[in-house]
Amino acid sequence: MPLALLALAVGAFGIGTTEFVVMGLLPEIAGDYGVSIPTAGLLVTGYALGVVVGAPLLTVLGNKVSRKRMLMLLMGLFVAGNILSAIAPNFGLMVTGRVIASLAHGSFFGIGSVVAADLVAPDKKAGAIATMFTGLTVANIVGVPLGTLIGQAVGWRTTFAIVAALGVVGLLGIARLVPAMPRPEGTRLRRELKAFRNPQVLLAMAMTVLGFGGVFAAITYIAPMMTEVAGYSDGAVTWLLVLFGTGMFLGNLLGGRFADRALMPLLYAALSGLVVVLALFTVAAHDKVLAAIAIFLVGALGFATVPPLQKRVLDQAHGAPTLASAVNIGAFNLGNALAAWLGGLVIAAGLGYTAPNWVGAVLAGAALGLALWSAALERRAPASTDATDGSSASLAPGAPGAPGSSAASAAEDTSGGARVPVRH
Repeated sequence: MPLALLALAVGAFGIGTTEFVVMGLLPEIAGDYGVSIPTAGLLVTGYALGVVVGAPLLTVLGNKVSRKRMLMLLMGLFVAGNILSAIAPNFGLMVTGRVIASLAHGSFFGIGSVVAADLVAPDKKAGAIATMFTGLTVANIVGVPLGTLIGQAVGWRTTFAIVAALGVVGLLGIARLVPAMPRPEGTRLRRELKAFRNPQVLLAMAMTVLGFGGVFAAITYIAPMMTEVAGYSDGAVTWLLVLFGTGMFLGNLLGGRFADRALMPLLYAALSGLVVVLALFTVAAHDKVLAAIAIFLVGALGFATVPPLQKRVLDQAHGAPTLASAVNIGAFNLGNALAAWLGGLVIAAGLGYTAPNWVGAVLAGAALGLALWSAALERRAPASTDATDGSSASLAPGAPGAPGSSAASAAEDTSGGARVPVRH
């Protein structure tokens, strides 16, 4: 494994910790600021919306500098946002700090996905992306539970100060381990935007919004659901988050392993399982053992969709992957924002802390429907058209040897005119 992948995973660990740790600390933060749980849920929504805005904006700006330098700048922005969150005297500034930190999220994972895929052999790209996202999943096994425990014991502000320090470690790791990469030549915003004319790119992003939204509908309110419904103590939420993170870790590994072999079947299986588990979670939440099993499965099934969805976007937008990759990361967080908002609505409506699970099941079911529709469209039109250059091929995108597949992706080297692998 290239050491650069380890550096990307370290950065992902810090980002993953700050994204998810707030869910275990919602009661403490709400109590400190004197706001309701649904209002505190805006910390999740605000972060997610910041990712949606920051992903395309900063990625476009990043085309003017080298990818390594851009990754370092993004980690610096992440650190600044978490410092503000740690010292925020009121809820408004707390939300502001979360949004500032979140602006770096989408571009980091979007650019990082392209860099990770560029560091390995063509048939290892999904695995390399999964390796980077391993930092995100490990954060949910170690960083989030530990941050929750510290926040409950000595105050949530300490947690965010530690997260800022993690960001500094990530920045240093990137500076030390990621190889110097020249600014991508020939990258133009107009060319990048053409990727979004491909319906399959838009369908993949819609699957991302709805599928991962299903996960967040349930997990955003895990703390009050487990303490008020399942009967767990506040301290037990830490270990439940470990369980969720373990599921994420294993699901991400499986997704990375099989996405290179059977991408669409993997999506069908993961999304179908997610629909069933989320629907049953409404009942399972009343039993401690069943609730714990459901939390693990939500993490595993939800994150099994991450590598295949990210790879599908890269495959379909292979001529201009950077912006599409970053926007798809924003799509994950748009799903988070939508789900957190809808979950807060059903709770505020008096339907109880388990009601967000039904919201999640509906969202995941809609993602499954889009996956089936996408495959049907692909079968009807096996000759794909590259949205970025108008060329056609007789093989389906992503198939070995097809345009859009890792093995066949190539572009003109502007310096010498030779054919070289596309830098995803």
